[in-house]
Amino acid sequence: MSEVLTRGVLFVHSAPAALCPHVEWAIGSVVDQRTDLNWTAQPAAPGMFRAELAWTGVQGTGAVLASALRGWAHLRYEITEEPSVGADGGRWSHTPELGIFHAATDVHGNIMVSEDRIRYAYETGAGDPSAVYQELSLALGEAWDEELEPFRHAAEGAPVRWLHRVG
Repeated sequence: MSEVLTRGVLFVHSAPAALCPHVEWAIGSVVDQRTDLNWTAQPAAPGMFRAELAWTGVQGTGAVLASALRGWAHLRYEITEEPSVGADGGRWSHTPELGIFHAATDVHGNIMVSEDRIRYAYETGAGDPSAVYQELSLALGEAWDEELEPFRHAAEGAPVRWLHRVG
């Protein structure tokens, strides 16, 4: 049986110069090839650098990339994985202040919130609409989006490099 391939993008929004080679090594260990990212200055965080990498790999590569990059306190990144046969897509976001966030995504990249998570929000916030709002905001990763948005805009028009890994 052959493995199902998917694709995605890794956005390193900000990394200190000393961490850049370690990020490349971690990514290379996941995609099983040297990465040589094109690091550019991150205007939203002077002294920091950014890079993007489009990838193709087996289902779950996004999660493996997120795991390989976790734990570095000064790193901001996002990873997307497109849905593929038998699997939803995914989005992982990481900031030094908030840690990591993960959500399943649909074919359009929208975050899918499960019925159990919505039920939990209603039950937790019974009688308090602001508590329901807070729970749903957490389920959608709004705090991560707010923190990463300036870094995303600073990267508009940046080149993306593709890596392909088969099997």
